[in-house]
Amino acid sequence: MQWYYILLIVLAALVVIAAARGIWENHAVQSGAVEVASEKLPAAFDGFTIVQISDLHNARFGMDQEKLVVLLRAAQPDLIAITGDLIDKRRPGMQNALRFVERAVAIAPVYYVTGNHEAKSKEFPLLKEALGRLGVTLLLDQTVPIERGGAHIALAGLSDARFVTADKTKFAAVSAQKLTEFLPKEGFTLLLAHRPELFAVYRAAGADLTLCGHAHGGQFRLPLVGGLIAPNQGLFPKYTAGLYREAGKCMIVSRGLGNSSIPIRLNNRPEVVKVVLHSRQ
Repeated sequence: MQWYYILLIVLAALVVIAAARGIWENHAVQSGAVEVASEKLPAAFDGFTIVQISDLHNARFGMDQEKLVVLLRAAQPDLIAITGDLIDKRRPGMQNALRFVERAVAIAPVYYVTGNHEAKSKEFPLLKEALGRLGVTLLLDQTVPIERGGAHIALAGLSDARFVTADKTKFAAVSAQKLTEFLPKEGFTLLLAHRPELFAVYRAAGADLTLCGHAHGGQFRLPLVGGLIAPNQGLFPKYTAGLYREAGKCMIVSRGLGNSSIPIRLNNRPEVVKVVLHSRQ
């Protein structure tokens, strides 16, 4: 009987430790760096730096989002890319999200695409208006040129398929169709999208590099295994964090910043991703 009580105490202690670790991780934001080289990238864009922000879910990281702002400034970005879920459909409010954006636009040009939470939130029209007022470029199924040293690349943004349909089996087809309408066929194309599970769609459409979020890093990350669960990918998801290369194309998946239906992270700190492009000329 003594061993039984000892086991219960040990298990309880482990639960408390895991919970404390998870609570700490929720706000222990860190910066990750990824470098991507491409022969299609103009020489003028060698060293071009992008900071990716994803899945904020209206969370707060310090007073006036100072923890995020410090990392943004340190990265010295040429461009800030927000890849969806700035707000959370389960928790009304967007004060923290807008305060972050307000400070981010003072550092570098900010470009934004929607996520599934924007698609399901009644506050999205207000968010859309506020972002435009702050000077954010909303890439809602469109492409804009980015110029540097007389050269250009294409920056495209794909709106989340949830705006079109609630049928998850149609997300790939909807996204593929939309991409045919605005994604360029020539030159280097950087695509901002939300869902990493659609990497095959982005590759087939011609995106050279895609930045995504949505997976929350797999929420709980296990040594030698990676993420445990992700939206629309289920258990042991394929795309959760970092750089993926397939068929000559690349995708970077941010672990994101906030949480939603699962309120805690384990071995999976929130991150701000610094992406540095290199030209193989």
